[in-house]
Amino acid sequence: MLPSLPATLLGGLFALTTLTAGAQGPGALTATDAYTLAVPPGQPNSAVFLTLTNNSAEPRALVAGATPIAQVVELHNHTFEGGMMRMRPVERIEVPAGASVQLEPRGFHVMLIGLKGNLQPGDPVDLTLTFDDGTQIQVDAPVRKASAGTTAH
Repeated sequence: MLPSLPATLLGGLFALTTLTAGAQGPGALTATDAYTLAVPPGQPNSAVFLTLTNNSAEPRALVAGATPIAQVVELHNHTFEGGMMRMRPVERIEVPAGASVQLEPRGFHVMLIGLKGNLQPGDPVDLTLTFDDGTQIQVDAPVRKASAGTTAH
């Protein structure tokens, strides 16, 4: 005997709800306003700044990055220690549920270490960001000149 149409629809809705209840959906994590800091020719390192937004109901953390223009990508933060600003690597950058975190000069940022070439303003920089749940997002972070108050790394 074939199930009735209402029973079939109800079963389908239940299955769909079960499949998507734990999913965060496309766009749950976004990166906006990304840019890479221009540095003088021969400078081996640079930094990427951006805003991370977590539109999901679960906290997430940025745990890694990758780009073809640098040998190593690390997550860093500046801290004030002993009367001086110091830059230190961090294992993760927390992005609370329903919130945004700015990666900016003198704060959290993505370090590009061992640049494979010179960075000129306007050059494209492709960056892959990886989060603690395995989500990866592709980011376009074009090179920009340093503005007042922004320091080269």
